[in-house]
Amino acid sequence: MQIIKLSATESTNTYLKELASVKNLADLTVVVTENQTKGRGQMNGLWESEQGKNLTFSVLKKINNLAIQDQFLISICVSLAVYKTLIALKIPDVKVKWPNDILSGNFKICGILIENSISGFRITSSVIGIGLNVNQITFENQPKAASLYSLLGKEIDLENLLKTILTNLEVYLSNISSNNWNSLLYEYHPILFKKDMLSQFVLENDTVFSGTILGVTKEGKLRIRLEGDRVREFALKEISLRY
Repeated sequence: MQIIKLSATESTNTYLKELASVKNLADLTVVVTENQTKGRGQMNGLWESEQGKNLTFSVLKKINNLAIQDQFLISICVSLAVYKTLIALKIPDVKVKWPNDILSGNFKICGILIENSISGFRITSSVIGIGLNVNQITFENQPKAASLYSLLGKEIDLENLLKTILTNLEVYLSNISSNNWNSLLYEYHPILFKKDMLSQFVLENDTVFSGTILGVTKEGKLRIRLEGDRVREFALKEISLRY
């Protein structure tokens, strides 16, 4: 596993994608930086991180035979790898907020951004960006953010933590196959945030409704039971969860 360390960069995902476009990189090449100046999150959101306090890195995963419709497998594997790492640290009440935020209680501690390269109907590689709040103490204008330090009351060694996450990522990413859907969903569903709990959701047109999360589909859609036991499936851009 090759690890490229940068003192600063706008985005580790962008850096790794641009590097991969001009150079034949090895599988599981990693780019990590102490200072990500323009980190990106889901839905074109920003990921803010205090310099030298957190983990901001990206991993290139080369994929041999994964159909586009199975791409949510990547998200599941990455979420489970981070979850396993945090549970070992005894972080309380760790959950995965669909599609791939990691929470402790109601506080966000980790964000994941996955960008796939596609040829025909197959995914050929994936750049997986992870931002994990580790030793940062304060979060301006982010009332729902927390860090491992704020949860454990002690600093965490960033180098060792990175190694642990990468080890878990390697294990889970080696299992990316449509044959493993059932076993991975069996592992993923129990840690899904607000699963089997009545919650409020907001549609694209700002309509608010109540429903209960049942799980996710193999296409990565969120399955929600509505009033009258009617079940609907929602894609990422169609809905957001209030919490």
